[in-house]
Amino acid sequence: MRMTSMLAGCAAATILLASSAMALPPGFKVKADRLLAAAYAADGPGASVAISEHGKIVYVGTRGLANVAAKKPITPQSVFRVGSITKQFASAVVLQLAWEGKLKLSDPLSLYLPTYPNGAAITVAELLNHTSGIQSYTNIPGWMAEANFGHAYTTDQMIAVFKDLPAPSKPGQAWSYNNSGYFLVGALIEKVTGKPWYQAVDARIVKPIGLTMRYGGDEPRIAAMATGYSEDDHGVALAKHIDMSVPGAAGALDGTPSDLARWGYALHHGMVVAAPYYAQMIAPTKLPDGSVKPYGFGLENGTLRGQPTIGHSGGIPGFSTDSLYVPAEELFVAVYANSDQPKTSPESIVRRLAALAIGKPFPTFTATKLDAAAMKPLLGVYQFKDAKRTLFERDGKYFTRRDDGPESEVFAAKGNRFFYGGDELTWFAVIKNAAGKMIYQRHNNGEDEIDPGTWIGPVPATPAAVAVAPATLASYVGPYTAAIGKVAIAKSANGGLTIQLTGQPPFPLRPTSDNNFMVDQVGAKVTFIVEGGKAVRLDIVQGGQTLPATRD
Repeated sequence: MRMTSMLAGCAAATILLASSAMALPPGFKVKADRLLAAAYAADGPGASVAISEHGKIVYVGTRGLANVAAKKPITPQSVFRVGSITKQFASAVVLQLAWEGKLKLSDPLSLYLPTYPNGAAITVAELLNHTSGIQSYTNIPGWMAEANFGHAYTTDQMIAVFKDLPAPSKPGQAWSYNNSGYFLVGALIEKVTGKPWYQAVDARIVKPIGLTMRYGGDEPRIAAMATGYSEDDHGVALAKHIDMSVPGAAGALDGTPSDLARWGYALHHGMVVAAPYYAQMIAPTKLPDGSVKPYGFGLENGTLRGQPTIGHSGGIPGFSTDSLYVPAEELFVAVYANSDQPKTSPESIVRRLAALAIGKPFPTFTATKLDAAAMKPLLGVYQFKDAKRTLFERDGKYFTRRDDGPESEVFAAKGNRFFYGGDELTWFAVIKNAAGKMIYQRHNNGEDEIDPGTWIGPVPATPAAVAVAPATLASYVGPYTAAIGKVAIAKSANGGLTIQLTGQPPFPLRPTSDNNFMVDQVGAKVTFIVEGGKAVRLDIVQGGQTLPATRD
């Protein structure tokens, strides 16, 4: 069966989607509206939501402003950048081309881009499942700045940004999310079809299904286009400008949540990709070392309240998006936000709405006052199968920390249950087992399945304070510049130092030597490099990565 006949049924699907089937649990709309109202302010950037069941739109909801200055509200017709949700459209086009015999997933990249370095060793499939080993341009230190991504590139100019950089891994050997790989998917589509990748998406997917998805380069002509913002503790600001030639097939499409729901129905019901290729599209990726990554071709596997899911999120300057399909329930949820730093993530709203829709809402918790004496036996280090976690107290507040990573404040609920603030779904309980051992029962992402950890010892003693001469501390104070922005070192009220990165709150620096400091809240280490008696640079080490910052 050829793709033209497979797509013939999409017009009927579009008509079907225009109707409404209220199969949601009683009171769903009231609860969903309340959830949106709690997540996004009415007078700031907000979000748009669409939910479909069995291919029919059963809920749409909006909250907040599409344009803050003009006080223009978000509507169901407001258009958002979808970010990396674009990847599934690009991969679908490649799979259509493979079905038509115009390419093979096993073909080497060099067959289509002959001059690409090591292209003979990289397959089309490895571009699609993020195992190409190519350097992702979004991970190039210092590159993701407006001076770089704010202007237009040709396909060849954009490929030149990353093609000669050292490969982080050999093709097919490791999985690493890779925007360069999907930019090359777009270049591949252009070579095979003879037209820009987004025109191929339009001709093969958008028009046959009846969508309004479009290339982001057309935004100036889109009357319903939402304005993108960034948010932090200082307020709301226009997001950095990015030319949509930069994300390309990795993230340059625009649309509405309802549009994505229509796409989801068509994709997951055999109207877009032939069955053998659809199976590969949603299958996890198996690596040579035996490990499995829950990612196929532009789509990710997951679970929701014990049920398998398929979905993908997106993030691009000014916008955050997420979507989830629950096959067993024929449920599709999409949430688009016009902020790249929303107070509540679309992922959290997607999962909460989906769980509510299938009648298995996530538990909600109310904070209770902690009794220090009752808490004392619960504190300590817990061994999990893959890491250690410490539950500890500081200044009357309680925190958890994984290994030497960042710490997160926790709040107590009834029954020795603990939850995190904000939009975090993960929670845990601490119980005593039959052997008298304390067990930390972690519910990752709010799921029913328990990830257990066993108490193995008390909270390690805080290292003795290191006294650093005031003159030495004063010599570190000042502005520094890193690849991601400004870093400010300042004196704190207690005579110590704080560090603050652009868009983040200040954190105290705890000295471990004259020039080494810890940022306990985020699990980072800061080292000042001194030359000729003056600090000329600092290095921030976190999560195994080093970020240097040069003194201004």
